[in-house]
Amino acid sequence: MQTAIHWFRRDLRLTDNTALAAAAKSAKTVVPAYILSDWKKSHRWTGPNRQQFLCGSLASLDANLRAIGSRLILREGDAVAALEKLAAETRAEAIFFSRDPDPFGQATEARLAAAAKRLGIAVHAHKDIALHERDEVLTGSGDNFRVFTPYFRAWQKLPKPAATGAIKNLATPAEPASLPLPDNSRWQIPSGAPGVLEPGEKAARARMRDFIARRLATYGAERDIPSGLHTSRLSQDLRFGLVSIRELHQACLAQADSLDAGGRGSAVKYIAELAWREFYMQILWKFPEVLDHEFNPKFRGMRWPGDPSRLAAWKNGETGFPIVDAAMRELRETGFMHNRTRMIAAMFLTKDLHLDWRLGERHFMQTLADGEIASNNGGWQWSAGTGADAAPYFRIQNPWSQTKRFDPEGLYIKQWVPELRDIPAVKFHEPPAPGTRLAKNYPPPIVDHAAARDTTLELFKAHQS
Repeated sequence: MQTAIHWFRRDLRLTDNTALAAAAKSAKTVVPAYILSDWKKSHRWTGPNRQQFLCGSLASLDANLRAIGSRLILREGDAVAALEKLAAETRAEAIFFSRDPDPFGQATEARLAAAAKRLGIAVHAHKDIALHERDEVLTGSGDNFRVFTPYFRAWQKLPKPAATGAIKNLATPAEPASLPLPDNSRWQIPSGAPGVLEPGEKAARARMRDFIARRLATYGAERDIPSGLHTSRLSQDLRFGLVSIRELHQACLAQADSLDAGGRGSAVKYIAELAWREFYMQILWKFPEVLDHEFNPKFRGMRWPGDPSRLAAWKNGETGFPIVDAAMRELRETGFMHNRTRMIAAMFLTKDLHLDWRLGERHFMQTLADGEIASNNGGWQWSAGTGADAAPYFRIQNPWSQTKRFDPEGLYIKQWVPELRDIPAVKFHEPPAPGTRLAKNYPPPIVDHAAARDTTLELFKAHQS
């Protein structure tokens, strides 16, 4: 064909991009397009940190496209209407894109398919975000898995798609006009956290190489330590498709071949985390109601009778529980939170403060630079005890013992809670005596964990009776 549109969505890269490669192979000229939405209308699902990272990634993508003879065409508004207009301007014969795992993206794809049929334009949807998606990993009877371990066994057995190279050149028509690259002022985005990582494909690929070379071998042993850098830090890069899941998986396997037994075990542990991401995507694909309701039908309509005024203390990192406060302040200052402390903070909100998991889910989506709807929802429901393969409701993490186990020297706490930098770390391992504070300018615990735990057990038992 003469001209095709590639609609960038969550694949903001030139390397191993399935839909972009297909468009380049199928058409003489390709119009690379990104449609800016009104992020404020989606405020439940996004916020300044993620939008700031997106703006930088789009600028990086445009520079990379220009380096191979192309450019990024930016439009804004409703994606289907904008793509219809762009197709008419360029006389495009087809639109290529990568499928979205979220129900909102799927609804847009359905509308685009209907519009394209009316206009006589071909639509080509490609798998790119996951190694396995939708209905690929099923039980022997053809049902969706609801528990991760058997899902992972089935996932591992499936052949994995291979990564391809980068697009080296791309011919783009000169005519289509583009909006200027978005910035915080034009898009009216409040300033994001100062610690958000560098955006763009180049920075993401550097992070991927660094993780595989330096930390993959020790990931299994060190991944739960919140202080220092022990995890991949690729979550925001996978969220926006700055790195390819196929290339990342292949690189992990290749590196594992050079490691000892312990290192290979660490690589498998990390690959299992990639599979968790796809497990939650498949849950959301099959059961979109989890965004509004508990996944486990037993806990639909569960009461969360906590004091709403305590939500602000949790968000601000002022609960008097050092590990929780450190986690919430890391989130505020960087747009990121370590995975172990995400679980601690989430379980604290639901099991200690008895507040609805949906409140925490929304706050995370509004503050995380790596906010992924499926994983975030899955993680929150896991912590609340209501989700797929969730922690049993009676498994309630104790923030004090979690600190003793994963931050025994208080390095993480002292990094993010400066009021406590002169306090001996052993004091973070158990609650202070009633009526006392760990430091003069630090609040006392807002709840008694043991009493809150008993209340949680009563709430769940009452709901099931």
